[in-house]
Amino acid sequence: MLKPEDISNAIVYCISTPPNNEMDRFRNKIAVVTGSSSGIGQACAIALVKSGMIIKALARRENKLEEIKDSLPADFRDNFHPIKCDVSKEDEVIKVFQDINEQHGGVHVLVNNAGIYRPEHQLTFRNNTNDILDTINTNIMGTMYCTREAFHSMKERNIAGHIINMKY
Repeated sequence: MLKPEDISNAIVYCISTPPNNEMDRFRNKIAVVTGSSSGIGQACAIALVKSGMIIKALARRENKLEEIKDSLPADFRDNFHPIKCDVSKEDEVIKVFQDINEQHGGVHVLVNNAGIYRPEHQLTFRNNTNDILDTINTNIMGTMYCTREAFHSMKERNIAGHIINMKY
């Protein structure tokens, strides 16, 4: 079975391929990673910061993001920026990307990883409309909001970046 680190290593590999087969062109560039507080998102954020990128780590659990930052080797902490953001809320996503555009000149990489999976709330259960809406708003709409904002950030600045959608 794949571990989160296996997937994060694959992402770093994909980002680093053409033209230079290395991460130098993304050194000190901005990567937004949603769902960074655990699992694959956490592994991706850590792998990318260790590859030289500045990470905007998005999650609802800001305290978990702070714990992750504190666990990093000291020389990586300044490039790991925890941001409380619920990607199912369009206004929060827009604000995060506006701030990144104003403060850093745009996004170079987006890893859409945030998602809800609740096996105890199956589609066929009665009275589960709120669970279905939470899942759709996070897994689908959150991905769309972040993709739209990252796309425009890259396009307006003529950035040849990457958008990676993780859905499992």
